[in-house]
Amino acid sequence: MKTQRTILKPVEVSGRGLFTGVESTIRFRPALPYSGITFVRIDQPDPIRVAASVDNVSKRARRTALRNGTVTIETVEHCLSACAGLRIDNLDIELSGDEVPGVDGSCLPFVSMIQEAGIAEQDAEREVYTISEVIRVCDGGAELVALPPSDPDSDCLEVLYDLDYGNETPIGRQILSIKIDLDTFVKDIAPARTFVLESEVQRLRESGFGKHLNYADIVVFGPDGPVENKLRFPNECVRHKILDLVGDLSLLGRPVVGRIHACKSGHSLNHELVRAIRVVMEKEDAKRRLVQVPELDIHRIKRILPHRYPFLLVDRILEIDGTRRAVGIKNVTINEPFFQGHYPGQPIMPGVLIIEAMAQIGGILLSQELEHKGKVAVLLSLDKVKFRRAVEPGDQLVLVAESIRVTGRGGHLRCHATVGTELVAEAMIKFAMTESDRV
Repeated sequence: MKTQRTILKPVEVSGRGLFTGVESTIRFRPALPYSGITFVRIDQPDPIRVAASVDNVSKRARRTALRNGTVTIETVEHCLSACAGLRIDNLDIELSGDEVPGVDGSCLPFVSMIQEAGIAEQDAEREVYTISEVIRVCDGGAELVALPPSDPDSDCLEVLYDLDYGNETPIGRQILSIKIDLDTFVKDIAPARTFVLESEVQRLRESGFGKHLNYADIVVFGPDGPVENKLRFPNECVRHKILDLVGDLSLLGRPVVGRIHACKSGHSLNHELVRAIRVVMEKEDAKRRLVQVPELDIHRIKRILPHRYPFLLVDRILEIDGTRRAVGIKNVTINEPFFQGHYPGQPIMPGVLIIEAMAQIGGILLSQELEHKGKVAVLLSLDKVKFRRAVEPGDQLVLVAESIRVTGRGGHLRCHATVGTELVAEAMIKFAMTESDRV
């Protein structure tokens, strides 16, 4: 079994952002299993956490940025590439400004930070996603294709990248095929730096970007090649494109195993491929859940929850992982009592009952903390409640509760419900732990 990994101790580096030029400090901190890679803007009045997820991508030219509300973190791809290349699964990345330091334009300084911190194996199985079918996205002449691995036992990502700037530029065409493991990433990909054509520099500066940079900070290609700089590899440009791709693919939330064929792609198309992979991944996850043996059947659920007909809204628990995560099922039939009065001509499940079903899953999750303590979890508050789709007779609700913080006195959970791969509802739910004889 391959285990999840984090770092042993905090490390930090300071520098100016590639695009904005703003000085900031970035600090890597160890994180718990299953927490993933999370950026934390510590310069805000209350620290703002932004998960490294494609859901949080904010549209930008020539870079990847993440957003939570009005708070943005610019140019995260090099930092994420270092984490992915070294197989770091869980990390809190604190940032004192709105852009990650550009350092030398590659991800090698971030790799060195992680190596300096040391890598810690964690007591949790590493979850990967293996490409199972051909997935293709394109935009004009740019294309990305994801394919299953050539070796079914492979645990690596293989990339074939065709970079073509045309014969009229000093970059020209560069093609590289590489199998990315720990050694090849550190040696052959991590040192490759950001590059730009000299003809593009003036336009970028007129747009307010990169005014602080000089020829030593970034590889600028003039008519005769790099200006006042030397390449680290003859084909450094295509290597950097692969570096960016590795970082962007990490926004899936799981390491990707398989083959990627890329032609002229950039960050925007990389994000589209991640979204397309996720659609397939979620369909496969949903199918697998529905056929697996339930973790808890209705008899065991009734021993945990105090609810009874018509308010017991969970039929079975498919997965439960300590106090971290629970996944359950609610089968919605035309015989539900609420359909008699809730839009009877075109019956839909009341939204408040969908929230109640998610809360019941949360109660089951928190019961793992409360076992043998004589307490039950009681709904305390709801926040960020959103409804995305109507639920009708015949639908099967998949209910997910994930813990943000759990103590003996309360719980804070992130919950959502889906039908198939469609999001139905989501909410942040807080619970208070109450003596069972008072409920």
